[in-house]
Amino acid sequence: MIEVRRRVHARTEDVYAVLTDGWSYGLWVVGAVHIRRVSSDWPRVGSTIEHSVGAWPLMIEDRTVVEENEPGRMLQLRAHAGPGGTARVRLELTPDGTGTTIRMTEDAVAGPGRLIPVPVRAPLLKLRNAESLARLAALARGRPDRPERP
Repeated sequence: MIEVRRRVHARTEDVYAVLTDGWSYGLWVVGAVHIRRVSSDWPRVGSTIEHSVGAWPLMIEDRTVVEENEPGRMLQLRAHAGPGGTARVRLELTPDGTGTTIRMTEDAVAGPGRLIPVPVRAPLLKLRNAESLARLAALARGRPDRPERP
């Protein structure tokens, strides 16, 4: 699994609240551009987000499924990317004093993505996921129900 970490100046509850808002997925996940449907019970195990990835006119209809969920602590997803294959993404949240450390791991688990050697795909995933965590952090810090910012 390819790993990226980020310390966020936001409460763990605020970070998890963004993760549990399936409609926000397109705001923080790099590549997800259009959310079509979110299961009403997101993020229960088995629930889905249907979204598109890519840029018009070359968009792929995609879906992400919750594999595991430990509320406030961890969310594991299986992201399907049409003909590109499937990836497992795990987000772990650890409170650390005045903020939260987010650990995001991802790797291809099926399809052509597995054929790309790890030394080639790792740097690309790290860059993409570092940007995703920066966006997630900004959303968590900006939550309107947050009483004050550290």
